[in-house]
Amino acid sequence: MDMRPVPFALLVCLLPCAFAATAPPLEQRLAQAIRKFPGKVALYARNLDTGAEIGVLPNEQVRTASTIKLPIMIAVFGEVEAGRLSWTEEFTLRAEDKVGGSGVVRELSNGVKLPLRDLVHLMIVVSDNTATNLVLERVGADTVNRYLDELGFPRTRSIRKILNGPPSGWSQYGKVEANQRFGIGVSTPRDMVGLLEKLEKGDVVSPAASKEMIEILRRQQYTDGIGRRLGDTKAASKSGALDALRSDVGVVYTKRGRIAIAITCDGMRGGYYSADNPGLLMIAQLTELLLEGLATPRSNSR
Repeated sequence: MDMRPVPFALLVCLLPCAFAATAPPLEQRLAQAIRKFPGKVALYARNLDTGAEIGVLPNEQVRTASTIKLPIMIAVFGEVEAGRLSWTEEFTLRAEDKVGGSGVVRELSNGVKLPLRDLVHLMIVVSDNTATNLVLERVGADTVNRYLDELGFPRTRSIRKILNGPPSGWSQYGKVEANQRFGIGVSTPRDMVGLLEKLEKGDVVSPAASKEMIEILRRQQYTDGIGRRLGDTKAASKSGALDALRSDVGVVYTKRGRIAIAITCDGMRGGYYSADNPGLLMIAQLTELLLEGLATPRSNSR
């Protein structure tokens, strides 16, 4: 038996007591997998049906990359519900609005008009950066952060728009120089799981809005992380990518519980954009371990 101590950075909290016996194997398997990764890993996962949870640096503030688009979507739904925005409001696409990276809107003709609802769907489903900037220009990063405050997540912040020339669209948080190292957004694994749990409970904006947001996340097309090895098991997720980073947050709907997961892999060298990026492979491996370790025992399943 491997009696080496688990690294101090690994924080484990498995509840209820009936699951305590599974803690050492899962803890050790996560630690073993992470030791082989050429970078830094932060994660948090929770079985929303049993309360079983586990974390590795769960409160560490990390760069969000495109996972910040989840809080941006929440703010849009909130503003629509409040009557300050309309899903049918149209946005005229200009050449200066177009940015690189993921998405398809930059390929459309200048002058095309796109309704808010379509932009939000594109922002999540294909992680469209141009659509995100159009939405954020209208809603405002500070509005996004106000909703995060109301939901109880002050350590998750929208910082600015996605680059197209000099940075723009700064939130008040983002104007602080020390915070700009996070890029377009910052969060913690625990916060992201908390947001997902509130969506699952129908506690974000309204039950109907929460359900609709989950359905949009279910259609997200970047599935090489959390969704890589799920087979027929469904998930609602949002991914993020930078040269040295891969992240993924989502709820996996297993037969033995809804498992909410947030994983960030950062600090990689020589990052490349393919399905076999080391960060994506790490997320997939960790997801497999988490689903096995946090699922309700078959003998207790209903």
